[in-house]
Amino acid sequence: MKRLYPYLKPYLGRMTWGLIIKFTGSIMDLLLPWILSYIIDDVVPLRDVKMVLFWGGMMILCAVAALVTNVVANRMASWVAQHTTESIRHDLFEKISYLSCKQIDEYTIPSLEARLTSDTYNIHNLIGRMQRLGVRAPILLLGGIIVTLLLDWALALVLIALLPLLGILVYFVSKKGVPMYMTLQQKVDAMVRTVRENASGIRVIKALSKGEYEKDRFRQVNSQVVYWEKKAGVTMSLTNPMMNLLLNFGLTAVVAVGAWRVNYGLMQTGAILAFLTYFTIILNAMLSITRMFVMFSRGSASAQRIAQVLDTPQDLMQTHEAPQPSPYRVEFDHVCFSYQKKEDNVQDIHFRLKKGETLGIIGATGSGKSTLTALLMRLYDADSGRIFIDGQPIASIPQGELHQKFGVTFQNDVLFADTIYENIDFGRHLPKEQIRKAAECAQAMEFISELEDGFEHRLTSRGTNLSGGQKQRILIARALAANPEILILDDSSSALDYRTDSLLRRALRENYGETTTVIIAQRVSSLLHADHILVMEEGREIGYGTHEQLLESCETYREISQSQMGGDVQ
Repeated sequence: MKRLYPYLKPYLGRMTWGLIIKFTGSIMDLLLPWILSYIIDDVVPLRDVKMVLFWGGMMILCAVAALVTNVVANRMASWVAQHTTESIRHDLFEKISYLSCKQIDEYTIPSLEARLTSDTYNIHNLIGRMQRLGVRAPILLLGGIIVTLLLDWALALVLIALLPLLGILVYFVSKKGVPMYMTLQQKVDAMVRTVRENASGIRVIKALSKGEYEKDRFRQVNSQVVYWEKKAGVTMSLTNPMMNLLLNFGLTAVVAVGAWRVNYGLMQTGAILAFLTYFTIILNAMLSITRMFVMFSRGSASAQRIAQVLDTPQDLMQTHEAPQPSPYRVEFDHVCFSYQKKEDNVQDIHFRLKKGETLGIIGATGSGKSTLTALLMRLYDADSGRIFIDGQPIASIPQGELHQKFGVTFQNDVLFADTIYENIDFGRHLPKEQIRKAAECAQAMEFISELEDGFEHRLTSRGTNLSGGQKQRILIARALAANPEILILDDSSSALDYRTDSLLRRALRENYGETTTVIIAQRVSSLLHADHILVMEEGREIGYGTHEQLLESCETYREISQSQMGGDVQ
């Protein structure tokens, strides 16, 4: 919870004024029973109507003051909660944006989504409730006890005797409740993950008629959420009936002791009526504190989860090494890497590319092709070996500067619900000429020019209103638009016909001859004219050279080429 203080600090002044206003309203509430007691015991026996009306008017003024101050204070509390949560959500989103891929893998996307949504919502409720109930309830509780002590110390002792029992009850229930809410949020993460998978895979589910199967899968994770929410709710809900039981026992004792004292003339009737009213105020204050502890338990669990992300140390640290003169644009020097740090996903990869050269990478699914490009962009750090760009270790290049060198199309890339122009520009404010040139090179102008609104044609989320080939051409245009030093095309032409693929490769040679290109493909025809071809198998290099060299030296490549291109393998 200490992590919340920096976010609340800018609003301490407003919170202080809210506290003062709330305190004033609570005092007005506490004055009402006392005035009533005074009217019954001291004013009514005088039979002075003017005095009765005067003190009755004072009660009305106190009631109005209590109403107005509470409304104002509650609005101020809501304002603070809103702006504090906004700041937390902004910083959390920014932190997530700069987490390394390794850290995102550890947290998982659904868990991060839940922390940004449900956890920040719990924090919002916690901050708002703490300012409303957290101020008002203790004031009414302590103020009620003080006033009852002044009214009649003997009856007040009956009430005070109950407070340790109530405190013990709240402590033990809260101690059990916080871990349960932590587990509940983890189950919510699993449910979000299931929903996310269903949403992204809805077409496959429908195509394979797996709706019932997915319903069962969702029912299982949903039942876990229900179970833990019920368990936590039942545990925390024990406080209400137990408090009611204890306080009602106390109320019974107050009535009995009060009647005895009135009977012996030790106190007046108005005092006992006021005492019963104060006892009710104290009861409600204790119940409010109970509800506050439920909210605190849930909010503190969420705060821990958010703080866990915000306090995550930077993973990919920048080193300070001077670049060495090198004729190579890209160099992998015996690089090894493992995602789980158990078995290498790529092992002993070594190659060099000069400026303007093209490397083709081919291999079976899971052979480590995409991992190489992730290491080149430093989305992950290699476990051993080194990677250089223009003779400079990539670990010594600032992240922003490093990523500006690349134009990339990932294997499962994303188009956004925006215009074609904005999807290519991607917030980089590139000149229109570059956008058009990139679209022409990517062979996208062929269909863009046929659209009624051209570049202003609006795409749906993930580009579902385009064909697979059209989506890939827009993604390639996005990668080319900023004239990158290094272009990575990860299986980005799989949906293109052979003619369009051939035109794309020719346009790359003619318009981006200075760009070093890495192409990952399953089709030999896409790599046929690459300067170098790397053949991968189970994370290892099993062949490296030109197309002609590999046909002679690498049996796996020769088999792939023969199966795709028949006897004409040259």
